[in-house]
Amino acid sequence: MTELLDLVLQAHGGVERWRTCDTVRATFASSGGLLALKGLDVTPLPSEAVATIREETLLIEGYRRPDWRMRFAPDRVVIETTNGEIVEERTNPRESFVGHTLTTAWDLMQVAYFNGYARWTYLTTPFFMAMPGFHVTEIEPWKEGSEIWR
Repeated sequence: MTELLDLVLQAHGGVERWRTCDTVRATFASSGGLLALKGLDVTPLPSEAVATIREETLLIEGYRRPDWRMRFAPDRVVIETTNGEIVEERTNPRESFVGHTLTTAWDLMQVAYFNGYARWTYLTTPFFMAMPGFHVTEIEPWKEGSEIWR
């Protein structure tokens, strides 16, 4: 790890404390311009996300419907009922974005993939940067007014 990453992790409670956790949970209500651009309903409906700490997986309860949940892993996305019946699934979901442009509409599973990796990243930042295989390089500081940002 770099000195900067050490400082950031310490400011968030420290890596040792983080390692005592298995999951992190939050309620989201998402909306915004990207969703509209992708042809999606932008009505923010609350849903609960549970991210695992040591691997990139996430579960969203109440995903787009009260009786659905979404399971995300980088290589597979599944939407299922709360009874466990699969509504739709996609393996290697990232491949489905090949050839897309900024205005290409997303299907249900592409939205699920985006929600999964985005929310996992939101919930595990900055600690995922201390996971094996992650490399952090500090760039030149940025001066903003009287502040110096690293």
